[in-house]
Amino acid sequence: MILSATFSVPTKQCNANLGRDYTKIKFTKNGEKFDGEFFTQKQVFHSTYTTEQLEDFIQKQMGASFKNGFVKTDTQEITYLSNKRGEVKKLVKKSAGSSDSTLKKNTEQKISISGKHYLIPEGQRCEFLEELGVMNKDGKVLAQKYDKFRQINRFLEFIKDVISEIELPQDRPLQIIDFGSGKSYLTFAIYYYLTSLCKINCRIIGLDLKKDVIEHCNQLAQKLNYTSLNFYVGDIADYRDQNPLDIVVTLHACDTATDFALNYAIRKNAKAILSVPCCQHQINLQLKEKDVKEDSPISSLTRYGLIRERMAALATDAVRAEILEQMGYNVQILEFIDDAHTPKNILIRGIKKKLNNENALNGFEKSRRKSINRKNKILQELGVVQQLDTLLADF
Repeated sequence: MILSATFSVPTKQCNANLGRDYTKIKFTKNGEKFDGEFFTQKQVFHSTYTTEQLEDFIQKQMGASFKNGFVKTDTQEITYLSNKRGEVKKLVKKSAGSSDSTLKKNTEQKISISGKHYLIPEGQRCEFLEELGVMNKDGKVLAQKYDKFRQINRFLEFIKDVISEIELPQDRPLQIIDFGSGKSYLTFAIYYYLTSLCKINCRIIGLDLKKDVIEHCNQLAQKLNYTSLNFYVGDIADYRDQNPLDIVVTLHACDTATDFALNYAIRKNAKAILSVPCCQHQINLQLKEKDVKEDSPISSLTRYGLIRERMAALATDAVRAEILEQMGYNVQILEFIDDAHTPKNILIRGIKKKLNNENALNGFEKSRRKSINRKNKILQELGVVQQLDTLLADF
């Protein structure tokens, strides 16, 4: 029997889910019902809940609207903690004086979050996920593919945000290229999300070096009747297309392949870029071969292989971000997926700026000069070159 419940640390979705920016919600048992106090920064709202309504609130809003929760029953004290992925950990211990000897203290378990929080919900049949072995015919995500399911939905959140920020073409399909598409989980997901869920007319191309994988992807696209989704065998560095381009996607394009994809996006004036880099070897190899002097500020960073590798990867992505800024993009560096699933979790997000007046152009030029200076200084300090910087030397 629940005696009380308190929820705190609201998520960004709290207002959208509950209608106000609540800072805390507290329920206290009063007879057969619960008195609810809903706190904002300046006001307190009151409501009455039944036991069933409170249990439903806990299931739906814990993790979705609040990150922390504490529920006290006649036998247990339950603490809920939500992580960045919306997963909720449930910590249970016996209440003081409880006679429930079977209850283990500090039992930790994960509870599932309702599928409706995903753009592609769990529990609802999705044909392309069935074909890719992520979901069965009942809409249940296979246990060994749950990380992939979360990754797909996480990436679609970025796609959703990008679509809301760019101007969609009126006289042609939205044009998207996925460089290094591989098995194309995300490529199929983007196509499904845009065409089936958003009803957006789009044309998507997936490019990869593996012929057998590309053949399989084309066969699957035909089977699913995804008529505007096509896959080609090709090297990112050599790819050419006369069609206009709106969005470029790269997921784990290895080393400088990411730079060739970014170069192509910039030269085609893409409206948006979503890039998850991988295996940034170029700067690391240069630092490994350099004779870094002991009095250099980076000597300790280059001395140990693992530290040098990570520092080189961060430097690489910092340079890429600066270059995109210089080319007229609003850039964010975001966490793609929790690093418990992959260490390659940095996403570079670029949205083309609308420089349509003199003030905007003047402001951009000032920030551009500062960005060029920062980029040049880091390359000079490290004594290295970076592929995207070289590719755009004439641009």
